[in-house]
Parts: sequence; structure tokens; C-alpha cells
Amino acid sequence: MATKRSFFERLTGSLSHDEFDDDLTPHHDEPKLAQTPHLYTQDQVFEEEPSVGELPIDMFHTGTEVIIKALVAGVKPEDLEISITRDSVELRGKRIAQADVPEQEHLARELYWGAFARSVHLPSEIDIDLAEARQEQGLLTIRLPKVNKDRQAKVKVKGL
Repeated sequence: MATKRSFFERLTGSLSHDEFDDDLTPHHDEPKLAQTPHLYTQDQVFEEEPSVGELPIDMFHTGTEVIIKALVAGVKPEDLEISITRDSVELRGKRIAQADVPEQEHLARELYWGAFARSVHLPSEIDIDLAEARQEQGLLTIRLPKVNKDRQAKVKVKGL
């Protein structure tokens, strides 16, 4: 019985170390195409897929904000969920394949299709009310303004 391939193996189309003999040749009888990711319909993505792939990100900060970038090509904005707290961000989504090519016609299948998610702890406390997310040419950019802890305000005391 074949073991389930990791997200990285499904994403890249690579084989795990256990699938090779000492001479580095695959020791399985299945053709490579049979090991590539399965195409999921929109209804199957969250219901039938037991594993959720981890979305790779770039995260950096400036003096005033934390910025997260992720490649989400092929994902509609309505298929992305972004949850933000003052110290963390969670991204969830799904990439749905178009089932317009019969299975036997595929020569290579290396793209990842299915559900993905990513949770990150932020290095600074952020102002969730000023957060922005934008998707442009397959790149999701989330801008998270940092809370200015040095900011002070004067409050006038009112009498009754």
C-alpha cells in the first residue's frame, strides 16, 4: 500500500526518499502521472481532502507595518479567508482545478490543487482596523500597520 505523499511532494511532483533504492532509481510500479496531485471539484476541496497544504509566504516589517506576501495564482478573492488578531494572521483558501482535460490526456501534473492554509505569529502588535489585503497578478499582499506604543494622547477632564 502506498503512503500518502507530503504537501511538498505533491506541490513539486517529487518523490520521497523512501521511494528510491540505493542506486537512486524509483522502486514502484506506478507511472509518475499516477502519483501527481488529484484534481478537486469545488465541492470536494474542504469536505473530502483530509490534508490541507501549507501556503508559503514572505513576511517582513518596516518601521510602521508588517507585510505578508503569498502567491495565490488561480485563487479567486472570494475563495480566500484572512483572519487577523493583534498578534497573528491566518490565511485559508482553495485552488480549484478546471476539469476540462480528461485524465488520460495529461502528460505532467505538478501544480497543487486543493485547500491550503497558513497561520503566522506576528513580530509586532498590529492595528487590525487599518489592515489591508490586495491581490494583484496572483500575488496576495497583506499590509498590517503596527500599533504605535509610543503614541500619547491628552485627555481633558470634564466636570459635571
